[in-house]
Amino acid sequence: MCGIAGELRLDEQPCARATLARMLPALARRGPDGEGLWLSGPVGLAHRRLAIIDLTARSAQPMVDESLELALVFNGTIYNYPELRRTLARRGHRFVSDGDTEVILRAYAEWGEQCVEHLHGMFAFALWDGRRRALFLARDRIGIKPLYFARSDRFFRFASNIQALLSAGEIDTRLDPIGLQFQFRLHGAVPPPYTVLCGVRKLAQGTTLTLYADGRESIRRYWRLPRPCHQEALSEHEWLARLRHELLEAVRMRLEIADVKVGVLLSGGLDSSLIVALAHAAGASDLMTFSIGFEDSPEERGHEFEYSDAVARHFGTRHHRYVIPNDEVLARLPEAVCAMAEPMVSQDVASFYLLAERVRETVKVVQSGQGADELFAGYSWHAQMAAADDPAIERLERSYLDRPHAELATMLSEPYCVTEDHVADFFRQRFAEEASPSFLDTLLRVEATWLVTDDPVKRVDNMTMAWGLEARTPFLDHRLIEFVVNMPAALKLGADGMTGKYALKRLARGLLPDLVIDRPKGYFPMPALKYVRGPFLAFMREILDSEACRARGLYRREYLESLLAEPERHRTKIGGATLWHMALLELWLQRNVDAAAA
Repeated sequence: MCGIAGELRLDEQPCARATLARMLPALARRGPDGEGLWLSGPVGLAHRRLAIIDLTARSAQPMVDESLELALVFNGTIYNYPELRRTLARRGHRFVSDGDTEVILRAYAEWGEQCVEHLHGMFAFALWDGRRRALFLARDRIGIKPLYFARSDRFFRFASNIQALLSAGEIDTRLDPIGLQFQFRLHGAVPPPYTVLCGVRKLAQGTTLTLYADGRESIRRYWRLPRPCHQEALSEHEWLARLRHELLEAVRMRLEIADVKVGVLLSGGLDSSLIVALAHAAGASDLMTFSIGFEDSPEERGHEFEYSDAVARHFGTRHHRYVIPNDEVLARLPEAVCAMAEPMVSQDVASFYLLAERVRETVKVVQSGQGADELFAGYSWHAQMAAADDPAIERLERSYLDRPHAELATMLSEPYCVTEDHVADFFRQRFAEEASPSFLDTLLRVEATWLVTDDPVKRVDNMTMAWGLEARTPFLDHRLIEFVVNMPAALKLGADGMTGKYALKRLARGLLPDLVIDRPKGYFPMPALKYVRGPFLAFMREILDSEACRARGLYRREYLESLLAEPERHRTKIGGATLWHMALLELWLQRNVDAAAA
């Protein structure tokens, strides 16, 4: 787990050490254990290390093999690296380290660009092939690890976050109207290649990019979900037995592949509780678990300790729980926003940020439950949309998208509005690609391959890595996903079509306390960002009334004034605070884009 960056000059000039040096500080929090630079002619690679596997200097990066003319920077973890190492050793490759970084290097030497198809894990890496004069970039199948880039006529730069690219300078920071559409209609989930900035793009999940020194480029999508197949005539018991095996294996390998202690983020929900149960079944000893809570509001409790405490007691974990007062949340919000590689509106982003800070005092690696809701139809809107019979886009507009396309013209100034509805086009294309026997099957395939990457996955990676904490997500194991997408929809929603996560609840019965299984669906609570009032309202008002916001001219003032007058009346389709969406983007721009330009 690390932060990576680099540059390939396209104008026959050498890469400047100073350029890489400017990028590294923005990656320091992702990799607090070491730093490295490597330059050769037009190319330069930079790395900040979080040491998880092979803690010695032998696995330091950039990793270079001068005889093969290969140099690599890598962020992530390869869970099958011991098997790959043995395979490559049998083929004559010699290793000088004990980590997974060198396995990628040797895998590329053996299989070339097809090496990614042999890797099982989460990764983003860049490899310079001196013989081909080519820079090869790759991102894991689900996009758990980020990879941003910027290209001009003179250079191509990449990094683990946007802040590093901005630090290098010469980036087009104009706001992208297409990126803004997704930002405001899809609760901050902006799919690749877009970001909210015109000059920054991101590599899609399951994709590689090869860029030659002469400017030629090729992009390859190396992984897609298998096409929907005829569902096997298995009994419910057989489906659940296979599910338990796949999920147990995903948890087990994420426990074992580390040279440091691995804990679990235990929210008290079904997903994280199941991870604790399966870690216990996999033989984990002295398992450490971590929970966080916040102040209650009149409408909503600010913690789920009742459930997380019950799971910790049941399995005898070494449990840590933290309670954060609202005044600390408010004081730390700008800090959390500065750590966001992209503006993220979900209220649990700040929760993860504050939790990760405390967890990192104890462990360097945790497992987390992201992805289960998207795989097993765990949200209320899954049942709502599945029960309808109108076209897919109409169902999404009614139950899922934050606001209709037409509303953008009333909230954004004219330069930032485009007539075309790119969000609707995105869903039409994805639904066509992932077409399945039912609407729900198709939706879950789209969520598993696209939406999960730029919503829950991005949140947990950003906020944990801001404290040098590696988060592993067993529900997003690609083999598990390939299995789950072919499970009958009734095993996800339940026989009544309304339950959600039916298979996980059946799997959990007998493993977890009943109160955790039978509890109402909950969400990572932070009431102060959901019910905007008092100091939090004043905070958002100050951002939106600031000179920087007015000068930017992104928002129509009459729209903002209507939100500020009645902030709690304006909510998105899935319950988010509309005012927070507006304030968050403006604060992110001030703290990251404006600050880099100053």
